[in-house]
Amino acid sequence: MDKIAVISDIHGNIPALQSVLKDIQAREIEWIICLGDLVGKGPESSKAVERIEETCRTVVKGNWDDFITNPTDSETLNWHQNQLTSKHQDYLKNLPFSAEFVMSGRLIRMFHASPRSLYERVQPWDPMEKRISLFENTIHTENILGNRQPDVVCYGDIHNAYIQNFNGRTLCNVGSVGNPLEITQASYTILEGEFGREEPSSFSIQQIRVPYDIEQSIRVAKEMEMPELESYIQELTTARYRGLKK
Repeated sequence: MDKIAVISDIHGNIPALQSVLKDIQAREIEWIICLGDLVGKGPESSKAVERIEETCRTVVKGNWDDFITNPTDSETLNWHQNQLTSKHQDYLKNLPFSAEFVMSGRLIRMFHASPRSLYERVQPWDPMEKRISLFENTIHTENILGNRQPDVVCYGDIHNAYIQNFNGRTLCNVGSVGNPLEITQASYTILEGEFGREEPSSFSIQQIRVPYDIEQSIRVAKEMEMPELESYIQELTTARYRGLKK
């Protein structure tokens, strides 16, 4: 059986990322996919880009990865932008929108927020029609099997991990490594099955929570004099959203 770890929304939180990567390594998983938002909100965007580039086979673009490379009048966004070299920014600009593959007879599609946009937010409590729309094929998705819609969709963006089933199709949010907004532990997801197999076979999705050193993350942000520090501390320590857009 093949195992794939799916991470998302690192947001420059290196202690959280290190703890998640250590957990993935302990499970002997070598294949890692990242669903975007490597940067911003947390202090160490440059290290996050470098670590993700080193460890992940596939990385798709998030909304922060997109707008952080554009001119802005925001002092806070300028601060986060200035943490990145031109090489980092080029890397983020060139990330693909989505990724998909076949595993255990299922077409699996992954993107950051929705098949239509990096900025369209879909929550687990949204109307069923909106959640089911995440299975649609669009001009932005790869559509490797033509008109066939995916059997499994994995996405990030909302920092809120969950799994829901709709008449045999599975919708999975993998949660957030660096800025979880449910409980104060980093979140990621494991897919297990037979990669590339077109016939149905055993398949599972497991969601993992990993404790990490939150105080260390806060110390780094303070030492770097990161803006909007109060909001960041509240989000890390309470898992409640308060600060910049996700």
